[in-house]
Amino acid sequence: MALNVEMITFDCSNPAQLGGWWAEQFGGTAQELLAGEFTVVNLPEGPRLGFQKVPDPTPGKNRVHLDFGPADVDAEALRLTAAGATELGRHKFGDNLRWVVLADPEGNVFCVVGQ
Repeated sequence: MALNVEMITFDCSNPAQLGGWWAEQFGGTAQELLAGEFTVVNLPEGPRLGFQKVPDPTPGKNRVHLDFGPADVDAEALRLTAAGATELGRHKFGDNLRWVVLADPEGNVFCVVGQ
């Protein structure tokens, strides 16, 4: 049996608002499936993103996060922070890999990765 990645789901306090932010930043379309409770973002490429309302924020560090590969890491990090993301750190591994750690408006961590 083979499994396919159907959706990556985020816990959040406002699914429509956060789903809309992700759709706008990554070229997707947001669809509120259950008003105030669950929003899906369809991306041009890759799995769908789900945003579900939960009563309490997830404590501590995210154990899973998304990595995005833009053409220009610095320009994309600047664009995302201007749109409301928070830069959490910059890292480098050798001469060929670097990444910027960001958080969306509700604190979900993701990275932009490149050379």
